[in-house]
Amino acid sequence: MTLRVAALQFAVTEDVEANLATCLRMTDEAAAQGAEVVVLPEFSNHVSWYSDREHARTKALKLDGPFLAALGERAARHSLHLMVNVTLQRTDGRVSGSNVLFSPEGQILSVSDKQVLMGSERDHLDPAVERVPVVETELATFGLYSCMDGVINETPRMLALDGATVLLNSINSFALDEATLHVPVRAVENKVWIVAANKVGPLVPAHSIEAVASRVGVPVERLHGVGEAQIVAPDGTVVAMGPKTGEAVVVADIDVTLATDKRRADGTDIFTSRRPELYGSIGAAPVGRRAPAGAPAITAVAVTPSEGDDLAALLAAALAGGPELVVLPELAAHAGGDGTTEPAAGLGVEAITGLLAGSDSLVVTSVVDGDRHVGLVIGQRGVLLRQVQLHHSARHAQWVKSLGDEVTLLETPWGRLAVVVGDDALYPETFRLVAFRDADVVAVPFSVETAHDLDPMLLERAAENRVNLVVAGRAGRELPGGMLVPLSHNFTLWGSGWERPFDGVISRPDPVLAEGPITTAVLRPECAVNRFVSKGTDLVDGRPWQLTDSLLRR
Repeated sequence: MTLRVAALQFAVTEDVEANLATCLRMTDEAAAQGAEVVVLPEFSNHVSWYSDREHARTKALKLDGPFLAALGERAARHSLHLMVNVTLQRTDGRVSGSNVLFSPEGQILSVSDKQVLMGSERDHLDPAVERVPVVETELATFGLYSCMDGVINETPRMLALDGATVLLNSINSFALDEATLHVPVRAVENKVWIVAANKVGPLVPAHSIEAVASRVGVPVERLHGVGEAQIVAPDGTVVAMGPKTGEAVVVADIDVTLATDKRRADGTDIFTSRRPELYGSIGAAPVGRRAPAGAPAITAVAVTPSEGDDLAALLAAALAGGPELVVLPELAAHAGGDGTTEPAAGLGVEAITGLLAGSDSLVVTSVVDGDRHVGLVIGQRGVLLRQVQLHHSARHAQWVKSLGDEVTLLETPWGRLAVVVGDDALYPETFRLVAFRDADVVAVPFSVETAHDLDPMLLERAAENRVNLVVAGRAGRELPGGMLVPLSHNFTLWGSGWERPFDGVISRPDPVLAEGPITTAVLRPECAVNRFVSKGTDLVDGRPWQLTDSLLRR
């Protein structure tokens, strides 16, 4: 069915009454444009900065107070679903950042607390202590989350697994990578609709902004919400987006039924092919990174041949510069097949080993081994690591019958190397398992199906797990065959060691897309040690591990 949705962007101040007036006015504007579902930004009741925890409590709302009552009345007046995010005084003594969803009758349908707090929010607010079910309505099944909950994958993933078809996301962010990466990726990896509202204007009061800018390491002019409220389709297409500045009502008509089909073009269902029995460590208490840092820098190469290219010649050329790592497409080591029901013809392990004679380089690809698809790390003396594919894939169904049940790593002189085999790359859970093993670099011999496979999907895997990435597939169909994703020192707000001034991007790495058959980049294994996106907020250990039941059940 078709549903008109609206994501709003506007500024919020310390004046709670004025903020309510803004919320009501903007809701009226959305209703005038025919919106049936309206999403307001995060922290719509008060600017998201407080002098201390008690200050935050005094500004927090009560569920039965006048602010929310007025919004409920406005939802009923326009007969629409309305989600607002505010700070709430909870009955258990917590002060939460909470999404409140109103029905078209003005009743509160759901209250969902933020699960992952960002930076200074940890000083003033308390995280969720329980998960809230999705909200089933005649229009759609809604899932509610906010801002940092979507910078890592677990919260949106759980909502989608619970049956949500439309995810409503309230944001309070000055980061440009919200709109370019963290919002759209949650649509494409879960095949759901996203309606995301963000702030504009200063995110810190004028009397504090200079001091905050100095402490955080962000220029004053960057401490403003960056807008770009957006609506994203299940295939990752952004169908509507607001400007970076100024108020806006971003409206689109969406077909909710598109979010019920979880299959890729080859028929792989990305939900039924999950392996929850392997994901138990996602729901276990964090243990922190224990491995030492890798090398400051290595040279890596992605080989992405087109049809008819001489793969042996390309590999020889890639090795000529003495890189530490070369990644070939999947099945490049498999000698035989016609590329349809059987694997495409490849070099064979012996041929690759021969090309490595006298070299310290490592080559990664995969091979068919009986009824398994196995990733290989090959050195001059032969195979050094074998990684069996973990998830079923429809395009491999005729020859892959057995799956692996663990992630393995190779210790190298420059860091810890993991291999994600083929369509294992489609599952954010795979990369979490790799991150728990303290990988520094992840090699992905893959086959790119859509442009969104690389950016935002695999780019997010590097960002949310802080791993360097090398993806290599066969080029064709006007798609890049792969990419390399080096990590940057420009990471961690409130931190130091940045190589250039803050440019609005916090955690999105800068990918090097393959534009020819051989693409080279410098990776930084040592950067994988730092997973703190802001003060106290670890992208891996900060996951809401206590609340991950939906991820772990079949």
